Amino acid sequence: MLMARDSTREDGHKLHKRWLRHQAFMAELAQNKEWLEKIEREGQQLMQEKPELAASVRKKLGEIRQCWAELESTTQAKARQLFEASKADQLVQSFAELDKKLLHMESQLQDVDPGGDLATVNSQLKKLQSMESQVEEWYREVGELQAQTAALPLEPASKELVGERQNAVGERLVRLLEPLQERRRLLLASKELHQVAHDVEDELAWVQERLPLAMQTERGSGLQAVQQYIKKNQGLRREIQAHGTRLEEVLERAGALASLRSPEAEAVRRGQEQLQSSWAGLREAAERRQQVLDAAFQVEQYYFDVAEVEAWLGEQELLMMSEDKGKDEQSTLQLLKKHLQLEQGVENYEESIAQLSRQCRALLEMGHPDSEQISRRQSQVDRLYVALKELGEERRVGLEQQYWLYQLSRQVDELEHWIAEKEVVAGSPELGQDFEHVTVLQEKFSEFASETGTAGRERLAAVNQMVDELIEGGHMAAATMAEWKDGLNEAWAELLELMGTRAQLLAASRELHKFFSDARELQGQIEEKRRRLPRLTTPPEPRPSAGSMQRTLRAFEHDLQLLVSQVRQLQEGAAQLRTVYAGEYAEAIASREQEVLLGWKELLAACEDARLHVSSTADALRFHSQARDLLSWMDGIAGQIGAADKPRCPSSHLGLLTCLWAATPSPSAVPFP
Repeated sequence: MLMARDSTREDGHKLHKRWLRHQAFMAELAQNKEWLEKIEREGQQLMQEKPELAASVRKKLGEIRQCWAELESTTQAKARQLFEASKADQLVQSFAELDKKLLHMESQLQDVDPGGDLATVNSQLKKLQSMESQVEEWYREVGELQAQTAALPLEPASKELVGERQNAVGERLVRLLEPLQERRRLLLASKELHQVAHDVEDELAWVQERLPLAMQTERGSGLQAVQQYIKKNQGLRREIQAHGTRLEEVLERAGALASLRSPEAEAVRRGQEQLQSSWAGLREAAERRQQVLDAAFQVEQYYFDVAEVEAWLGEQELLMMSEDKGKDEQSTLQLLKKHLQLEQGVENYEESIAQLSRQCRALLEMGHPDSEQISRRQSQVDRLYVALKELGEERRVGLEQQYWLYQLSRQVDELEHWIAEKEVVAGSPELGQDFEHVTVLQEKFSEFASETGTAGRERLAAVNQMVDELIEGGHMAAATMAEWKDGLNEAWAELLELMGTRAQLLAASRELHKFFSDARELQGQIEEKRRRLPRLTTPPEPRPSAGSMQRTLRAFEHDLQLLVSQVRQLQEGAAQLRTVYAGEYAEAIASREQEVLLGWKELLAACEDARLHVSSTADALRFHSQARDLLSWMDGIAGQIGAADKPRCPSSHLGLLTCLWAATPSPSAVPFP
């Protein structure tokens, strides 16, 4: 409690120590508060356990609480008093320290040294910037201290002391601003002068470093070397162009400082003049270098293009000099297609030759020192290109002739094979088994011959026309194609001859089988007529008339007249066939003819017998008819007589008639006239 109530004033150092001790005391007090709470809990427990002691315990606890509250309030008051005293003392010390710092900075600003070089000036500017930053920081610190002073409830004596310190520091800060600004102005001016001089030296060194590159005369000995030099020079020109803005800005700044009168400004003016001269020389040298390299590039590009063209022409020439013409039609066609593509490529390459010629003319018009060599190279390229086109044409003609030769060979082989197949059909030995069979064979062969003749003539004409056109076109294998043509025409003639022979054989076979067929048919008709004769001689009627029998016989004889022409034709056919056939066939023909003629003769004999029989029968029938008429007349007369006289015995008439009938021969007994 005594420590909490100690209010003696001491100096700042001791005051700070007392403040620290009081802070430790307050921490100890906070820790002992738990002990107080423990005492209260024990007192409450004691009152519960021993109620008779409750009054004295409650009184004692009250005294303890009151004493503890007084201790806390006294401690808090003592803490506020020590804090205010310590804060006021701190403010005074802070303002005193700031005043010392400001005084030291004023002494530093009194020495004005612009610096002898750019590094020194930059160093001084950094120091000045550090000073300005420090002043700004002091301004903020003074503001914070003023805010703390206004916020603290200081005693009048402390407040007056702090105010004096604060005013002194503020006045010193205001006085410090003008020297800082003047020092910055002088340093910036010195820096600009030294910076321009340094920049002029740097730019002059930059120009001098690149001037040898722009003034070199080496052009390179090939296209790639020239391209490398051009690339380097273009890079140099781009660098010059990109650096031009910077260099012009340096020259402009140097021109602005050149009017000043000082040794440094005079040095800047001399550097400016030298830089302008070197800069103009660098740009002119780079431009001249570019023109020289462009001319060299054109020449090297021309030589390079000529070499590429010559190499390409050489490659195409090797391809076109190939002796391979294909092993068959398909391979030759593929080679021909490839060659046509090569020829088209050569034809399209004419634009490259023309472009090369234009380059040559441009170089010659420029008056290049190598004009004669350039002209010779161009003439050589033109000759190579013309020779390549001629070689390509020769190769194409050769491949086309070979292709047409293979195509002709294929067509000739196909036609020969076709003729051979037709010859197999035309040479068939089959002549038919009978008339119907040989008729079918003849019809089929006629159709075959017609189709074969039409198709063969068309195909042969096409092949002959193709051969004639190729021979007229000067084909290298004209003799071979002529042989193929002759052989094909001979094979066709043989086929035609074979088909003619086959047709004749089939016709003769048909005539032969027709003869036998007609003979069988005629013999059948003859036999059928023979079978009809008995019916004529013995008609089914019981009493036929003579007229009907004679009419029937005449009709039968009329039918026989039709067979006469057939028999005659059969004899003529047999006579013709005997001139064609011999041996077994001739004997068969003669035998068949004799069989038919024998039957015919027998038919004629039978017909003659039938005629005689019919005539006899007709006479008998006429006699019987006359007899019947006579009997009828006699019956009539007898009737008339009977009507006038008595009737007589009719038996006399019957006997007479019976005698007459008996005297008359039977119709069957009458011979055929």
